[in-house]
Amino acid sequence: MTTILVIEDDPSIRAALEQGLVERGHSVQSAATGIAGLEAVLGDHPDLVLLDLGLPDVDGLTVIGMIRAAGSVPIIVLTAVDDDPTMVAALDAGADDYVVKPFGFEQVTARVRAVLRRTHRHASSDPIRVGELTIHAPTRTATLADRPLELTRREFDLLLALAARTGEVVSKRTLLADVWQHADGSDRTVDVHLSWLRRKLGETAAQPRYLQSVRGVGVRLVDPTAQQDRKSS
Repeated sequence: MTTILVIEDDPSIRAALEQGLVERGHSVQSAATGIAGLEAVLGDHPDLVLLDLGLPDVDGLTVIGMIRAAGSVPIIVLTAVDDDPTMVAALDAGADDYVVKPFGFEQVTARVRAVLRRTHRHASSDPIRVGELTIHAPTRTATLADRPLELTRREFDLLLALAARTGEVVSKRTLLADVWQHADGSDRTVDVHLSWLRRKLGETAAQPRYLQSVRGVGVRLVDPTAQQDRKSS
């Protein structure tokens, strides 16, 4: 059974979410403040957090950062502020998705299902190995030739999204949806993070090894050793 933590100070919204989620088979915990929510995250280890940004004690963006510092539990933001800067700030802080108030409950449950699907898809305890590159999703760690890679959250998510489709050309639209949850975002966002990731993998766009761009289509993660073997055969 999936355990969902609702951090929401409005008692009517909190009660409605609790009831609806329980009716759909989830175990639900709740908190009315950011501090109480953080204590529940650390002590009870929920599978997903529904987080109101407008909390009475701690700013919601700060709460996201503190949750992220403690682990990688998925976070869906609930907010009454419907503007791009707020949404971008929440996603950059580490939120996985967001829902704008007032919302229909079916919209919330659809987002919950989608985020849990993405999380479970990458939750295998078996590391992904591509050449000398190893990615371990549960611990959010990656190594290259046994050397730890110091990756930001977005860089790791981007690498993991490509590793899950090793050898396939993945469009930037797909990467925006998977990593940033914005299929209508800017391709430039992906390009910049790919550039940073390439630098940490010891390659460039002009001389790629693991990350191969396909003009007008997308990018794929490949095993450079296998590529060399095919060329020499």
